[in-house]
Amino acid sequence: MTKIFQFQFEDVDVLPEEIEEFMGFKQGKTPEPFPDLINQALKLAPEMCQITGAFQIFNHISVHLQNESIQIENQQFFPGQLVVTQMKKATKFALFVCTAGAGISELSKQKATEGDEMMAYVLDVIGSITVDKAAGKLQEKILEEVKQVGFSITDPFSPGYCNWSVAEQHKLFSLLPSQICGIKLSDSALMHPIKSVSGITGIGKYCKQMGYQCNWCTDKECFVGKIKRRKNAKKNL
Repeated sequence: MTKIFQFQFEDVDVLPEEIEEFMGFKQGKTPEPFPDLINQALKLAPEMCQITGAFQIFNHISVHLQNESIQIENQQFFPGQLVVTQMKKATKFALFVCTAGAGISELSKQKATEGDEMMAYVLDVIGSITVDKAAGKLQEKILEEVKQVGFSITDPFSPGYCNWSVAEQHKLFSLLPSQICGIKLSDSALMHPIKSVSGITGIGKYCKQMGYQCNWCTDKECFVGKIKRRKNAKKNL
């Protein structure tokens, strides 16, 4: 059974310092006019974000270390060694999707069209942080359900990250209800609304969350990795 959740913008608690960090600034060191733009954007965001998440737990699964694949129902995924290794103790999988909705991206595009590029950028950043934190809230919902029977969960992994082909989103979405949470998938496997995520979470008695291990991943576009690499670079100066 698919479980769907709606979150208020206040639930995900996007903080000004998180926006500053994403943009590459230290808290309190953000140059003008960004502090004011951040405050303005945070006032607009609650009405522009329609945050929805959903997950479905699958029992008919298997993990194959030798060929680095995962089987869920009738779909075989090839997420790569990193993901398969983290999932090797899973006895169930949760497939999940989450979106911040189309409104925040539409407003960002509108501001860009009007020539307000800096506000457009801030809104885009807020959209990215919002969906990431909402996905975290969704993982809490998954854990809340499975821990009742003595299970735990792995970290979530998404197609397009950790060398997992984004094209396999088509397989993932084929196992979930059509246009779940209002998300549509393009032929090239991109999600609409843009500020959306999908992925897989392992479930099992011996599963555990390791946290973001950015040294495992070669994805240069992940914003968590960007922040960590920036911090490490500053430490080495």
